Amino acid sequence: MGMTMTQKILAAHAGLESVTAGQLIEAKLDVVMANDITGPMALPIVKQMSDKVFDRDKVVFVPDHFTPNKDIKSAENSKAIREFAKEQGLSWYFEQGKSGVEHAILPEAGVVAAGECIIGADSHTCTYGALGAFSTGVGTTDIATGMATGELWFKVPSAIRFVLTGKPGPYVTGKDIIIHIIGKIGVDGALYKSMEFAGDGIANLTMDDRFTMANMAIEAGAKNGIFPVDALTEEYLREHTKKEYSIYSADDDAQYDEIVEIDLSEVRPTVAFPHLPGNAKTIDEIEAMEPIKIDQVVIGSCTNGRITDMRKAAAILKGHTVHPDVRVMVVPATQKIYKQCIAEGLVDIFIDAGCAVNTPSCGPCMGGHMGVMAAGEKCVSTTNRNFVGRMGHVESLIYLASPEVAAASAIAGCIANPEKVGDK
Repeated sequence: MGMTMTQKILAAHAGLESVTAGQLIEAKLDVVMANDITGPMALPIVKQMSDKVFDRDKVVFVPDHFTPNKDIKSAENSKAIREFAKEQGLSWYFEQGKSGVEHAILPEAGVVAAGECIIGADSHTCTYGALGAFSTGVGTTDIATGMATGELWFKVPSAIRFVLTGKPGPYVTGKDIIIHIIGKIGVDGALYKSMEFAGDGIANLTMDDRFTMANMAIEAGAKNGIFPVDALTEEYLREHTKKEYSIYSADDDAQYDEIVEIDLSEVRPTVAFPHLPGNAKTIDEIEAMEPIKIDQVVIGSCTNGRITDMRKAAAILKGHTVHPDVRVMVVPATQKIYKQCIAEGLVDIFIDAGCAVNTPSCGPCMGGHMGVMAAGEKCVSTTNRNFVGRMGHVESLIYLASPEVAAASAIAGCIANPEKVGDK
């Protein structure tokens, strides 16, 4: 019986010729990552298991959720992983001011590569599937086990194959596509399954599109999302990493629970309404409604804080002013991206339009600091979750969208069609 991409990677890391869906395996790990929320909780467990991490080149800490530290507790958490990283001599510790958001900095810095088996103590660790890696989020005990032993048990997931065809239209990005897909299959439509993307339409997606789509695989309940390695992926890998990597392809006779076909030319700019990423509505449906007035816009995060996202938002905002009733936060995902924004004049565009440009951080995404919302407020955000209370008060409302929809909405003061703002 043939195997999917994910199954081939897991088989290789378990030292097995083949695996099947539902099989329990023990796999060797290439990267184990935690942040300033999850890392400190794992440290006592790691210390009970071993005096040192299994490999100082494969354990990674990124303080990004509550940095710059918002209070004493967050400062203590960051101090804990900082001191542990120094004590263990870790090769990869990404300090505030020298890095950025974990799921943007790891690919950018060359920490992750194709064919690897990666775990992170953050649910959006599935981002690295864009590079053709098996990458998934795990809990504190599992991350501690991975740090101490370099191995972890997995149940091999079954898979859904998403066959992408056609070319996205103007103002349609990876964010629109993945919200469209989650709207189609539901937030539990891929529960503990691998979302395997295929089809000639992939060639029409940028690497940033793919990172966004893999990032949000967890929002459909998936164990991971994964893209095939093509010429564009290899170009990215050559530019960003010195690591050797392996390329795995699904067998022709691989077994899938379902095959879903998506014609990218038919996808419209799409917004996820409160309170689920699967509550998808096209911009055409939204324009047929009464205007949805907003109070806040967030452009950034591990989902949409990359340089192409910044460029797309700036292209919409250029020459415009943010609506007087709206506040906008722009958060580049890494310091490198921030510098690119400065060099390309994007920061000037954002500030001239009336946006606050903030230091690389998870910031507003999970309501920790920077942009916490009050009761009744509405936000259009390029982040990945819009659960109740995600950005602050339980009575606030979050609408997930692409950078272009977010920027257009910032100008209009309500959820707006970037096609119309962009044409002005």
